[in-house]
Amino acid sequence: QVQLVESGGGLVQAGDSLRLSCTSSGRTFTGYAVGWFRQVPGKEREFLSTISWNGGRTYYADSVKGRFTISRDNAKNTVSLQMNSLKPEDTALYYCATSARPIATPTSVDWAYWGQGTQVTVSS
Repeated sequence: QVQLVESGGGLVQAGDSLRLSCTSSGRTFTGYAVGWFRQVPGKEREFLSTISWNGGRTYYADSVKGRFTISRDNAKNTVSLQMNSLKPEDTALYYCATSARPIATPTSVDWAYWGQGTQVTVSS
């Protein structure tokens, strides 16, 4: 069993930065791709970024490309999402998920485990 826990969310102003972290308890997610998503109430969940099992391949949604950076430290069993130049439209509940595969893409659907999310609120 894998339990994912996100942290690092909060209330910031437009233009600020935040760094989200995703850690797993139980079975490690080493060897599997990890992704970040976000959701606003009443809207569909949005893919943001994914990183392959060894960090060698990353993908980003156009909405965050150039502002967000995904990274992972397998020794610490942690995947991070560095978010810069935040905008009010980035306000959402942010989730991490681990794939059933070592590599995932923006269109992957086989996400095996999900965290509970961390809220990010960006004020204008």
